[in-house]
Formats: sequence, structure tokens, C-alpha cells
Amino acid sequence: MNKVISQERKTYLRNNRRKRIWIFTTQLVILIGFLALWEILANKNMIDSFITSQPSRIWKTLTNLGSNDLLKHIGVTVYETVVGFSLGTILGTIVAIILWWSKFLSRVLEPYLVVLNSLPKVALRTSHYYMGRSRNSSHYCDGSGDFLGCYNIRKFKWIYENR
Repeated sequence: MNKVISQERKTYLRNNRRKRIWIFTTQLVILIGFLALWEILANKNMIDSFITSQPSRIWKTLTNLGSNDLLKHIGVTVYETVVGFSLGTILGTIVAIILWWSKFLSRVLEPYLVVLNSLPKVALRTSHYYMGRSRNSSHYCDGSGDFLGCYNIRKFKWIYENR
């Protein structure tokens, strides 16, 4: 079945297409103008290129990403993310099913689960040994920022020493 398009509809579609092309062209001109202005200002030292960089340096860095094993590290990160998400989803589903089947266990664990849910997720990590040292070495913290992991919190003498 042949559809007949009216002349008004053809005019509308043509104008609509022209508008979309005009909008895209304007967006492209603004982007190119912004990048050109940024590059020129950085080359003339009117802006600090150490802080704001410049488009040519960013492009050079992006083109050299494969030479420093970044893609391998991205692959490892994606793998760890997928495995962690999958394990968390599977274990969470199993725990939810167990809690759904056992009314007793559900009622016993409810306050603990509410407290765990309200804690910041960073505080629930298993180990903080890889976090680095704190800048403030007088606190002997290992960079974790947790309340009980700080040496001075466990030794209450610090309250009297720092008055």
C-alpha cells in the first residue's frame, strides 16, 4: 500500500531536518570555538596550562593510553567489578531468601541489618592495609579514617596529652 504524503507534511519534515542540522552545526561550532580559544589562551600563557592543561596535550595523552598498559588495568578493574557485583548479587539473594523463609532468623537479624544498612559502605570494607598512611602522622592512622582504627583513639592518653 502506497502512502501518499501531503505537501505540507513534506515541508514540515524538510524544515524539521533543516532545524536539526542547524542546531547540530551550531553545537559543533561552539565546541570547536571553545577548544580553539582554550588552546590559544594556554599557548599565550593567559591561563595556567599546568592547572587547566590544553586540548593538544589531552589529545596526545589519549592517543598514548595504550602504551602504558592502561587498557590491561582497565580490563582488570572491569573484571573485578563484574565479579564483585555478581558475587554480591548472588550472596545477597541467598541471604534474602533465607531471611524470607525463616521468620525467626529475620526477626533476630533485623536490628543488625538496619544498623549495617545505615553505615557508610566505605566503613564496611574488609581490610584497610592498602589505604596508605595518614598525612597527620601524630594520629598514627593508616589512612582509613575509621574511628577505631586510629592508634590514638585506642590509647586514651591522647586526650590528656593534647590539651
